[in-house]
Amino acid sequence: MDYIDSFENIKFVNYLAKPEVITEEDIIAGCKQGKRFAQNELYNRYCDAMLGIAMRYATNKDEAEDALQDAFVKIYKNIVKFEGRRDGSLTTWIKTIVVNTTLSLIKKNKKHNFTENIADYHLKIEREQESNDDEAQTLQEKILKALDKLPLGYKTVFNLYVMEGYKHKEIAEILSISENTSKSQLSKARKQIKKTLGYNE
Repeated sequence: MDYIDSFENIKFVNYLAKPEVITEEDIIAGCKQGKRFAQNELYNRYCDAMLGIAMRYATNKDEAEDALQDAFVKIYKNIVKFEGRRDGSLTTWIKTIVVNTTLSLIKKNKKHNFTENIADYHLKIEREQESNDDEAQTLQEKILKALDKLPLGYKTVFNLYVMEGYKHKEIAEILSISENTSKSQLSKARKQIKKTLGYNE
């Protein structure tokens, strides 16, 4: 084996042993230039997590997948405007587009009315710590099942407030409802979840 063959083999082994790591900055820059590899990398990194978020709001997986597809089209189109200022800002930006796109698709498909008149309630979310990991997992599964039983309006407001961290003012703007309606739907969602889980008020 001559030197050239040996050198090429070393390069090949190194290539297999140390795959090239594409940084977030490289992905953003590539997407802004419309490069397919960067778009694919962006999708592969975020699709699973964002599908999970879309499914919190969608009525079924097909609807969530449609929303995710529409969301990534918007992401590729608008990423030229993205200016990351801190760690995690890309994730937050992408999540916002996914949530908004999913909600828009739901309203388009179902023409659901989020403006139900309900008396305003004071909201207080209790946070409980489980000492046992298995018990915590079981509780989480029960909560997710309880969420699925909520009316769509309650479920949407609950997810936006508790899971995504939106304020009532922001939720009101997203869903075209009043802040009081957002608060009351969240309160009703909380009460229904506690009832499903067997907790007393």
